[in-house]
Amino acid sequence: MINVEDLYEFLQDKGICYFTGVPDSQLKPFCDFITLKHGTGNRHIIAANEGNAVALAAGYHLATGMVGMVYMQNSGLGNAVNPITSLTDLEVYGIPVIYMIGWRGQPGVKDEPQHIKQGKITLDLLKLLDIEYIILTENTTLEDVKVGYSDIFEKAIKEGRSVAFVVEKDAFENAGKTVNNNTNCMTREEAIQIIVDFQDKDDIIVSTTGKTSRELFEYREAKGEGHEKDFLTVGSMGHASMIATAIAENSARKVWCIDGDGALIMHTGAAALIGCRKPKNLYHILLNNGAHETVGGMPTISYSIDWVTVMNALGYQKSYKASTRKELYDILSVARLSEGPIYIEILLNVSSRENLTRPTIKPIDNKKEFMRFVKNNAVSSK
Repeated sequence: MINVEDLYEFLQDKGICYFTGVPDSQLKPFCDFITLKHGTGNRHIIAANEGNAVALAAGYHLATGMVGMVYMQNSGLGNAVNPITSLTDLEVYGIPVIYMIGWRGQPGVKDEPQHIKQGKITLDLLKLLDIEYIILTENTTLEDVKVGYSDIFEKAIKEGRSVAFVVEKDAFENAGKTVNNNTNCMTREEAIQIIVDFQDKDDIIVSTTGKTSRELFEYREAKGEGHEKDFLTVGSMGHASMIATAIAENSARKVWCIDGDGALIMHTGAAALIGCRKPKNLYHILLNNGAHETVGGMPTISYSIDWVTVMNALGYQKSYKASTRKELYDILSVARLSEGPIYIEILLNVSSRENLTRPTIKPIDNKKEFMRFVKNNAVSSK
C-alpha cells in the first residue's frame, strides 16, 4: 500500500506539478490529498469530463513544457480516447501525459455490472493506445513505483508518449480526507421520494448513475412497488437526459429525467439538444449538491452556474429552482401540468445513508421490465 503523500512528493521531484481529472472512488485517497494540498485552482482542476482533462494537460504542456497528470476511473477512458488518439498521440503532437486510472471491474474482483466490460478491456485498451502502464496493487511500495518510473516511464515521456498508473482497489493509504459541505436542508433521497410521490401512474423515470438510481430503487422497494417505471442508468455518466429525450419522443408518457450536477456538467450539450428538440413530455430535474458525492464528495463547479438562466437560454419552456421541500412541492404541482421541456433544479446537501444498498435487479431485467411497461403506450418515432 502506498502513502499518497509520499507518492505526491515523488511526483513533485519528477516535475509533476499539475493535476486534473474526474474523481473516482478507487482513487479517493489520492484525489483527497491533491484537493487538500491545492484546492481547486491553477495547479488542480476538477474537469467536466475526462476528455477535457486530457486537453487541459495538453494545454499545460504547450504553455510550460512540463507534464501534467490526469486522474480518472477507467470508465472515463471512453471520454478520453479521442484527444488521446488525435491530440496527444506521438503521431500527432506527441504530448506526454501521466494518467492515474482507477481499475474498476478488474477481472476476478467483484464489482458492479457497469464496470465489468471496461475492467476486462482496460489493459488491452491502454496497449492499443500505446500507453505504457504500471499496475499499483495493495502490495506495491513506493520503491516499486520509483523503479517502474525509472525503467518504463522516463523513456516513454522523453519520446513524447503517455504513461499510466493503473490502480487496483486498496492500493493507496489515506493521508487526509476532504470535507465538502453546504447549508442546504434537503437530502437527495428526500428529493427523490417527493418526485416519485408526485408521479402519475403512467409516468416513467430515467435516473442518472450513482447513488441517485440506488436511492430510487430502494424507495420503490420501501413502497412495495415494482421497478418497471424506472430506467436505472447505472453507467454511462452524463447520458441519462439523452436516453430520456429519445424515450419521450417515442412515447406518450410523461418522462422524468433525474440528473446529477456532475453528470450534467460532463455532457452539458445534451441540454442544448433538449432545448432545441422541445419534447413536450420531458421533465428534466437536476439534483444539485455541488459534489461528486457518489465517488467521494469532491466539489463540482455547479454552484457557480446559473442553471435556470442557462436552461431558459437553451430553449426549455420553463425553468425553476427549489431549495426547500415546500418550494419543491409547489414547483412540481405547477410543472407537472405544464408543457415541456421543463427544467427543475433542486439544491441539496452533501449526504447519503451509509447503509444504502445497490439494486438487486440485473440491468438486463430492468431493461426488459421497463420496455414492457413503456410499450403499452408508445407512439410513432418523429
